[in-house]
Amino acid sequence: MGKFADDEEITVRSGCLRRLYTVYQMVELPETHKLLRDTCRGFAEKELTPVAAQLDREHKFPAEQIKKMGELGLMAMDVPEKYGGAGLDYLAYAIAMEEISRGCASTGVIMSVNNSLYLGPILKFGSEEQKNNWITPFTDGNKIGCFGLSEPGNGSDAGAASTTAKLDGDHWILNGTKAWITNGWDASAAIVFATTDKSLKHKGISAFLVPMPTPGLSLGKKEDKLGIRASSTTNLIFEDCKIPKENVLGEPGFGFKIAMQTLDSGRIGIASQALGIAQAALDCAVDYAEKRMAFGSPISKLQAIQLKLADMGLALESARLLTWRAAMLKDNGKPFIKEAAMAKLAASEAATSIAHKKPE
Repeated sequence: MGKFADDEEITVRSGCLRRLYTVYQMVELPETHKLLRDTCRGFAEKELTPVAAQLDREHKFPAEQIKKMGELGLMAMDVPEKYGGAGLDYLAYAIAMEEISRGCASTGVIMSVNNSLYLGPILKFGSEEQKNNWITPFTDGNKIGCFGLSEPGNGSDAGAASTTAKLDGDHWILNGTKAWITNGWDASAAIVFATTDKSLKHKGISAFLVPMPTPGLSLGKKEDKLGIRASSTTNLIFEDCKIPKENVLGEPGFGFKIAMQTLDSGRIGIASQALGIAQAALDCAVDYAEKRMAFGSPISKLQAIQLKLADMGLALESARLLTWRAAMLKDNGKPFIKEAAMAKLAASEAATSIAHKKPE
């Protein structure tokens, strides 16, 4: 019985290895999504993979590549065409995010923040005037936005903003510091969360549209991270920064709601980024296993290596299906918060696990 179980497990895991690169064919995608996948894959292989290591090593923002992605519609994927976007759904966004991140994880996170964290909340909560002023110029890759929620003492707690905003005539005056802001060094605008009425706790948080640069706003140093370094990470420091009254996103007191709903959608993008990283790591593992020789044959012929590769493929495909499910639930107007969280966890764990696997 024990031997049968072992043989059965090997059969299943080896079968997973054989199907490693056919998951897209197993789950039938609409033709539009297949074309998008192929386009993004070709772009990543040509424009991103060859320069990804250099961009990361030099902390260099991929301005040329981002502009080309804007021309392809990748910087504003679910934004309606009337505002300059591609008008696609979240499943398309997830597929594109994976392919771009497979070529360059830094470029993927730049794309993710602009789509999910900057354009997303303006599209959902902004007035028509705000959409025209703060979305349309950020769709073609010439400008990107960022998301100012986290703080040095509060982390990402959307209900505990120490940054304050006080109304003074026709302006709000912002004071405080936002930390670890992705795209902060290269952004032309930020959505910033600040406390407008401390007595109301989380209902006293508001969101503001802040142009960059602007008087009273300075940037901290560019963080020297361990990876994903072509995407800048920095502090936004507000010292009596005056913002026009009409730059409130939604209504005063809506900030907590805006932040939470934005983060729910953003998890799909981050899960997709992790899928791209995981796939790239698996590609490297398979390539190495086919080229590394032992006992006169590639180590890919060894059962122990096959089992490792099969486990990698299983984790990746499982996470991919979770991510696609979360995206499709969102596209169909169904609850997706739990599924998005599960997808982000599964995909990030798959990326970490696959990248850390050793061939011996």
